[in-house]
Amino acid sequence: MITKIGILSDTHGFIHPGVVKTVNQCDIVIHAGDIIDEQTMQALKPNKKLIAIQGNNDYHINHLKEIEEVELPGGKLVIEHGHKHGRSPSHDSLRSAYPDAKAIVYGHTHKQVIDKDSTPWVINPGAAGKIRNHGGAKCLVIKIKAQQKWDIVPHIFD
Repeated sequence: MITKIGILSDTHGFIHPGVVKTVNQCDIVIHAGDIIDEQTMQALKPNKKLIAIQGNNDYHINHLKEIEEVELPGGKLVIEHGHKHGRSPSHDSLRSAYPDAKAIVYGHTHKQVIDKDSTPWVINPGAAGKIRNHGGAKCLVIKIKAQQKWDIVPHIFD
């Protein structure tokens, strides 16, 4: 059985339709903050669960936490926006904050990053909206095929 985790961030009130279609095919959808307009989240309809956290522009959405942790087959995924780890969040700082995670998801920079050079992995889906999306809206999908086998698949939309 394959578990799929759709990851997006930095929508700033708009989610690209391609991102919506991609993540809605997943079991779990994770939004790593800077939602801005909570209405946009209504388009996200994962098979099992939606998890969203506050970004540095989301303090008005006070029912969301700043950090979430999800136990998945093969390890823990930690989600935070990243802005408290420097302007361009330090991967070393994130890794030292969550040493027992398999992967850490952050947003904030609007740039897609998959850093598997050391553990835990540090990943950023990039901006899923129109604002500073650096060449197109982006998201990631983690496919967990077996407890130890996580594949991260990047998606980019014009």
